[in-house]
Amino acid sequence: IIYVVFILYVLLVMFVVFVFSNSLVFAFKLCAYVYTGSAALLSEAIHSLADVLNQCLLAFGIAQSIRKPSPNHPYGFSRARYVYSLISGVGIFFLGAGVTVYHGITGLFHPPVLEFLPAAFAVLTGSLMLEGATLITAFRQVSLSAQEGGLTFKEYVLRGRDPTAVAVLVEDSAAVTGILLAGTALGLSHITGNSIYDAIGSIAIGGLLGTIALFLIQRNSSALVGRSIPPIRLKEIVAILENDVIVRSLHDVKAVDLGADLVRFKAEVHFDGMELTRLHMKTMNLEKALEDVQHFTTVAELEDFMIEHGEQILDVLGSEVDRIEKEIKNRAPEVRHVDLEIL
Repeated sequence: IIYVVFILYVLLVMFVVFVFSNSLVFAFKLCAYVYTGSAALLSEAIHSLADVLNQCLLAFGIAQSIRKPSPNHPYGFSRARYVYSLISGVGIFFLGAGVTVYHGITGLFHPPVLEFLPAAFAVLTGSLMLEGATLITAFRQVSLSAQEGGLTFKEYVLRGRDPTAVAVLVEDSAAVTGILLAGTALGLSHITGNSIYDAIGSIAIGGLLGTIALFLIQRNSSALVGRSIPPIRLKEIVAILENDVIVRSLHDVKAVDLGADLVRFKAEVHFDGMELTRLHMKTMNLEKALEDVQHFTTVAELEDFMIEHGEQILDVLGSEVDRIEKEIKNRAPEVRHVDLEIL
């Protein structure tokens, strides 16, 4: 738990750095747009503004996810990160993709006069360096998380349990790609003297942002409705139960991702009554029990004897359930909640 909280605080610090750098990039791109009139640069400025706002949302989501469980939320707030990552995706779609595509289409019908293009290329170069540095940081974080989770990089991007790191990686990848698209559009406009390419670049950036937004929306909405953990990991947890001598069979096994590297595991367990009885007998003085039984003269005495030992067997069953739950949590630290239903 301490490790998870530490990682979340590290992510918060990263977001502060990213917000600061993207704010600088937004300011430079906006100034470059004012001087050049480039639709592609305006699209990139909007893109950077969307990144700043979305990273603030993601940082707020992290802060919400580490709140302690409450009576109204007994399983905690770990899924808050998925909520704010989903809002981030919606924001990118409307603010990023919608506005940039609209501005690009406007530029097709009313091509702007491009000026001071060397200044635009200088701003794009500086932005590429900053965005590239944050992309490398995000790439390393996701690679580390994938390695710790036993997943490939691609698997973690598609269904890893940390939506914020993946969101930053995807947004930074889009930022670098968007800068390259803007640079290419401005270069073609500069070479040909036709500003139509600049408008096409703006539309292409909007299409890129729309694709990224749809990916984030689909990924986080899937996690919010209750997504199972990877099948390989589920089999490993199930094996802990199946290899236990006290368990006869398992039914209706489920393991749901709660977010923040936390899992809720549920299973219906058919316990072996003979093994439970053997465990109980190990705590008994069998010779004394035999002597007591031999002295019974009424059915009431036998009933009291059976009721007493029946309660003791139930106590043994409760102890075994606690032992199995503890073993699951020790061998699978991400499993925070274990619900074993006795058949």
